[in-house]
Amino acid sequence: MIEDIKKDCDIRMHKSIDTLKTELAKIRTGRAHVSILDHVTVEYYGGMVPLSQVAKLSADDARTLSVVPWEKDMVAKVEKAIMTSDLGLNPSTSGMTIRVPMPALTEDRRRELGKIVRHEGENAKVAVRNIRRDANNDLKSLLKEKDISEDEERRGQDLIQKLTDSCVAEIDRIVAEKEKELMEV
Repeated sequence: MIEDIKKDCDIRMHKSIDTLKTELAKIRTGRAHVSILDHVTVEYYGGMVPLSQVAKLSADDARTLSVVPWEKDMVAKVEKAIMTSDLGLNPSTSGMTIRVPMPALTEDRRRELGKIVRHEGENAKVAVRNIRRDANNDLKSLLKEKDISEDEERRGQDLIQKLTDSCVAEIDRIVAEKEKELMEV
C-alpha cells in the first residue's frame, strides 16, 4: 500500500516538473529555438493545427528561425499566424521560406523574464508540496484504519519527503538553468 502511494506521488510530482519545463519553453530568450513556435497554430482546411504540422521548422543560426511550409498556399497563413502570435516576432518571406529573426532582449526585459521564471518555479514547488500533503494524508488514513503501523507510516512519510526533496532540487536546477540562459547576451 505504501509503495502504491509512493509510486502515485512520484508520477504526479514528475508531471509537475514536466509542466514546468513546458511553461519555461514558452519563455523566449534572445536565442532562436524552434520550441518557441510550439504553441503557434495555423488555420489549415478549416481547423487550427500546430505550426509544426504544416511546416518544417529549423534554427538557421543563433538569432534566426526558418519556417518552410509544406504547401505553397500556406506561406501567407503561416506568416500571419507567426505575426499575430503573442511572441512579438516579425517574419519576412522570400519564396517558400519564412525567416523569423529573434530580436535581442533588453536588460530590463531579461530581469522581468527572470521573475516570471522564478514564479513558475515556485508554482511547481507548491504543486509538489501539495502532492506530498495528499500522500501524507493517505498514509494517515491508512494508519487510522489500522492497515499500517505507526512505524510504517513514519517510513512512508520519510520516503515521500525524500522524493519531495529530490523533485524540489530538480525544479531549482531547471529554474537556475533557464535564468542563466536568459542572462546570456
